Amino acid sequence: MTERTELVEHGQLFIGGEFTDPLGTEVIEVISPHTEQVIGRVPHASEGDVDRAVAAARRAFDEGPWPRMGLDERIAVITRIKDAFAVRHEEFARLISAQNGTPYSSSVMVQALAAMMVWDSAITVARDFPYEERRDGVLGPLLVRREPVGVVAAVVPWNVPQFTAAAKLAPALLAGCTAVLKVSPETPLDAYVLAEIAEEAGLPPGVLSILPADREVSEYLVGHRDVDKVSFTGSVAAGRRVMEVASRNLTRVTLELGGKSAAIILPDADLEAAVAGIVPFAWMINGQACVAQTRILAPNSRYDEMAEAFTAAAGALRVGDPLDPTTELGPLVARRQQQRSLDYIKLGQEEGAKILTGGNRPPSQERGWYVEPTLFGSVDNSMRIAREEIFGPVICLIPYEDEAEAVRIADDSPYGLSGSVWTADTERGIDVARRVRTGTYSVNTFSLDMLGPFGGYKNSGLGREFGPEGYGEFFEHKMIHLPAGYREA
Repeated sequence: MTERTELVEHGQLFIGGEFTDPLGTEVIEVISPHTEQVIGRVPHASEGDVDRAVAAARRAFDEGPWPRMGLDERIAVITRIKDAFAVRHEEFARLISAQNGTPYSSSVMVQALAAMMVWDSAITVARDFPYEERRDGVLGPLLVRREPVGVVAAVVPWNVPQFTAAAKLAPALLAGCTAVLKVSPETPLDAYVLAEIAEEAGLPPGVLSILPADREVSEYLVGHRDVDKVSFTGSVAAGRRVMEVASRNLTRVTLELGGKSAAIILPDADLEAAVAGIVPFAWMINGQACVAQTRILAPNSRYDEMAEAFTAAAGALRVGDPLDPTTELGPLVARRQQQRSLDYIKLGQEEGAKILTGGNRPPSQERGWYVEPTLFGSVDNSMRIAREEIFGPVICLIPYEDEAEAVRIADDSPYGLSGSVWTADTERGIDVARRVRTGTYSVNTFSLDMLGPFGGYKNSGLGREFGPEGYGEFFEHKMIHLPAGYREA
């Protein structure tokens, strides 16, 4: 029997760096996807609370010390936040697993320690970033400055709440911006731990607010006239709406959206290594990950062999209580997500695809929003199950004839976020990586390095996170013309 999380209740919001009573009375109830019981309650932020948070951030940016501090001073504060993640990572992991169903065994790394790595990597990038540089212009010497963009609205999803929060807050705060973090109503409990950490780290008043709320309040935040930059992670449909609303004020936008990534297995690949490398990242976070390798491309010459190997591996995944350390696949975050996956499974069968394993609610789970790890074979890339982001444990095995067709199938998607290739010839794999139009790619592995740029082509988003490219998203560029012959003293 796994120890259950006790009911967690919070009565205040974190606005402007302090816990304060909400303006409204609406409450968010957090439901366990495993037990379907209430495990938490927090206030639902209102539009008035957004106004208070944005006003605090505006004052802190326009008049406060944070943007005017030296970089080393800001790094010292962010380092304290990062160090606190190391101390409290198990608490983060347990809360997130209880809320969204991520297996605890992966939640420790994917949800908690990975967030700490994002904070740490951002510090590394900030130290080496070119904040000011001299150039020789056509008309004379230039000074090019990078200055913080201002008040940032950071909107994060429920699947990797702390990882995505860190991806936005770490660079924004290090750049000297102030921020309002809007967290999902499915996963607000871990955000209170972040608020406690931020308060203890010594962020000045107004620099950070954290608001749990639904889409309507998110839209109000995104469209706020005192917000200078929106950084959003979520679905394509929501990303389009964010862009539309933000455009009314010409607010700068970074969007990290969906994916339908392809893992290409070349004929010379070590199948055992490919299966071991792909399966954890096809069904990661119970299939609820934008970078998940949801299309597996297998050569016709070895298709039956590969189908058998992936069927066995998927069928062996241990399904159960996300807080049980032996669980490999937990429940989906909400009943709507469970039904969505089951609807796609039915659709795939109607389209002519063949279920190789899974396809139902697991009989071992009498309650909870579970779906068996499901693998479809005989999938054509034109099928909806191969083209649309399901965001559940439903994977497609797609045959191809030769390498050129494999690349064509990988690219034949409205998305372009991630992908991988598996081969005995690394140079050949690198060549494939260069040809596939996607923002992040791996050869004989799956990785997401926080010192490089992460983002997508096509419908997978706009802009980048991580690395100097992602850090640069939180700056404005200023050109200063200097008099001819000027020399620094």
